Amino acid sequence: MSPVKPTGRTNATLRQFLDNEASGGLVLMAVAFLAIITANSPLAPTYFTALHAYIGPLSLHHWINDALMAVFFLLVGLEIKREMLDGQLSSRSRRLLPGAAAAGGMLVPGLIYVAFNLDHPVGLRGWAIPTATDIAFALGVLSLLGPRVPASLKIFLAALAIIDDLGAVLVIALFYTAELNLYALGGASVLVAGLATLNRCGVVRLPPYLLLGAVLWVLVLLSGIHATLAGVILALTIPLKRTPGLPEASHAASPLHKLEHALQKPVAFLIVPIFGFANAGVSFAGVTPGVLLEPLTLGVAAGLVFGKLIGVLGSVALLVKTGLADLPAKASWGQTTGVALLCGIGFTMSLFIGLLAFDDPALQDRVKFGILAGSLVAGVSGFLILRVSGRRVARLA
Repeated sequence: MSPVKPTGRTNATLRQFLDNEASGGLVLMAVAFLAIITANSPLAPTYFTALHAYIGPLSLHHWINDALMAVFFLLVGLEIKREMLDGQLSSRSRRLLPGAAAAGGMLVPGLIYVAFNLDHPVGLRGWAIPTATDIAFALGVLSLLGPRVPASLKIFLAALAIIDDLGAVLVIALFYTAELNLYALGGASVLVAGLATLNRCGVVRLPPYLLLGAVLWVLVLLSGIHATLAGVILALTIPLKRTPGLPEASHAASPLHKLEHALQKPVAFLIVPIFGFANAGVSFAGVTPGVLLEPLTLGVAAGLVFGKLIGVLGSVALLVKTGLADLPAKASWGQTTGVALLCGIGFTMSLFIGLLAFDDPALQDRVKFGILAGSLVAGVSGFLILRVSGRRVARLA
């Protein structure tokens, strides 16, 4: 019997799934669930041993978190630069509402976390964990609601999350940097100057940038600054060549667009899921209710759920009520509340910051409990509110 060939319809469905910007979030949900199952199954010893096995100078876990995630941060940097220069964040008016919401959504969760950990000096180092929003997860939840959510809210959430990512990058650079190696830092500075020179000289071929970027990653790794920041630095030097007469850079002419387009699917469907599988696995063996009620766990969870809701929704309400901004087009206050809750899904970046904040595996596990619990509550609550609000808006329309 000849093998069954995939139909054109199947291939078209697969392409449609891969092209959907929210599909990466759905894949990440599945991978996170698989990691938790693996960490609590007979495969757990193999899972944890493999992560700590050394491949050359670094363990597999460090290759994933320091090298693969540098590519993720490269894509984040490209998105930030494009949006700031040519996209949804290219003018003050466009930046105002999502910018204020992102600022509130970082400040309030951090304060709530600190309030829970005032008597826990070691725990205070994790104050930035609940400040991050996972755009892939949040858009994945939004995609499940289809037309119930207006396009303006999806744009608002994406813009907010991009500004949030910029804030997270700054936080990592300023607060989670180890002891500096000045020689490596000096070498990295020379390479950054070289990358900037390539840009100023009009070099549009990507290989020179990527080659210098790889060397930059090694020097940043040795410098004591987290190696993933090399991805952001490299992104800021990639040229965004504008095409005369067009509102945005042409994909055919812009090196930034070419690289961003080339990285989107590998990052969404390979790099971030690998990171999620390597870091979401937490064993529940020996976990008691007391562990879930510890200040570190509660601070993360409460920061994600209540901090994001209060910070994002409060900032939007303040701007709207003072007449400085309007709600996203065709969006109700109920729908805006639902999106504010979805901002409490802090999976990828929150996990990343948590791993930087604490070296102790026991504290890292508590961080993971808080992130998983907070993200789950925020995601389910946001979904339900958006679903109900969408029906109400449809009846009134």
